Amino acid sequence: MLEKQRTICKAVSMSGTGLHTGTSCTMTFKPAPENCGIKFVRVDLGGNPEIPAIADNVIDISRGTTIGIGEAKVHTVEHVLASIAGLQIDNIIIELDGMEPPIGDGSALPYVNILLEAGLQQQDAPKDYLIIDETVQYHNEDGQTDIVALPLDSYRVTVMVDYQNPALGSQHSGLFDLEKEFVSEFAPARTFSFLSEIEMLADRGLIKGGNLDNAVVIVDKQVSNGELEELTKKIGLEGKITLGSTGFLNDKTLRFRNEPVRHKLLDMLGDLALIGAPIKAQILAARPGHKANVEFAKQVRKLYQQKKLVKKYQFLKTEGVVFDANAIQRILPHRYPFLLVDKITHLELDKKVVGVKSVTQNEPFFPGHFPGRPIMPGVLILEAMAQTGGILLLNAFLDPSEKLVLFMQINNVKFRKTVTPGDQLVMEVELINRKSKTAILQAKAYVNNVLVTEAEFMAAIVDNTENKNK
Repeated sequence: MLEKQRTICKAVSMSGTGLHTGTSCTMTFKPAPENCGIKFVRVDLGGNPEIPAIADNVIDISRGTTIGIGEAKVHTVEHVLASIAGLQIDNIIIELDGMEPPIGDGSALPYVNILLEAGLQQQDAPKDYLIIDETVQYHNEDGQTDIVALPLDSYRVTVMVDYQNPALGSQHSGLFDLEKEFVSEFAPARTFSFLSEIEMLADRGLIKGGNLDNAVVIVDKQVSNGELEELTKKIGLEGKITLGSTGFLNDKTLRFRNEPVRHKLLDMLGDLALIGAPIKAQILAARPGHKANVEFAKQVRKLYQQKKLVKKYQFLKTEGVVFDANAIQRILPHRYPFLLVDKITHLELDKKVVGVKSVTQNEPFFPGHFPGRPIMPGVLILEAMAQTGGILLLNAFLDPSEKLVLFMQINNVKFRKTVTPGDQLVMEVELINRKSKTAILQAKAYVNNVLVTEAEFMAAIVDNTENKNK
């Protein structure tokens, strides 16, 4: 796999009509600097708003993947992103003067061809790979969808679908080498739809730019000539439409025997580009779709962000430790004698954190609490739990030193057992609810797997004006 970042050599443009909105658009690909990532820019809107191509910005997956920030949005980005990911481009600006990229022929090939015309340029910075080192799983019961990422020192994607349709049946396909296979074997695979879906899609205001030149329609039900004519008028198709005898409207010829599943794999490449980094993993997917792809991309993106944070603060890799004492001091503002977390052993961004405090005879509070019978003050157990929760909250920011976590309420506190010298306090804190500036945390502390304290915290996240002004 490539080890250096990549962009394009020059700006190139293409124009056309969007598949779902039916609006015209000129799209221009432009070179971008190192570590820029993939960004869409709406040049037709005031201020030319940028929309980074990351899973956090997905706002709709009703039939394609739509990203947006505020009023600015771009529909059906998956084919464009698949082209960029397939050519292993890391940094690129995509300017649009409309809300949806031109659909071309329904595949990624038109974008690939114009990007190859622009030329690929290697940059100096190394690629920021997300290396999957443990199994990541996603399951959706409703769609019977399963996606799994397995450790692998390259990028491979295998997709299986079962449409229970005689024209298709079960299909599978695998991409094992982007450099050798993407352009010829997957970029040409066109989007497809079932005949039974066409009217529903039209009623929902979709496929306004769809036609038989940019989509393959699979015949999965019988309709009369009159019904077919009415449907043709409803969706605005021109020319004669026939059911044909091959299972595809107008007896459309497939580019590959398993073109539909290849297109599903293409869609997945595009949606997984929303992770925001190239990955090294084996991806296995059964019955994927945009909703599942994006949910999986969000899950893996959290892992990517977490690994970046750990790398930023934890300089020495230690088995079983996410953050050691030195790393914790780079995140929290607390210092002796009020830093009450020794290490973090588990971290799931925006979800859960586990911290450890080893309670020794040398704690400064024991001589006074109580002489002859040392007991850790309950308020300091709460403080240790709160500091552990603070690490969870502060890690949502690029620079935690610019923020402070101030606790507003402590509710439902229960002290179940005393904590004494020699105990190891294990604190589990989960994020229950979060708004822009406040959060609710549920915290529990254990000694030897026995619950000793529990509480619910409400916290405010405010600017650390001292560090912000430096």
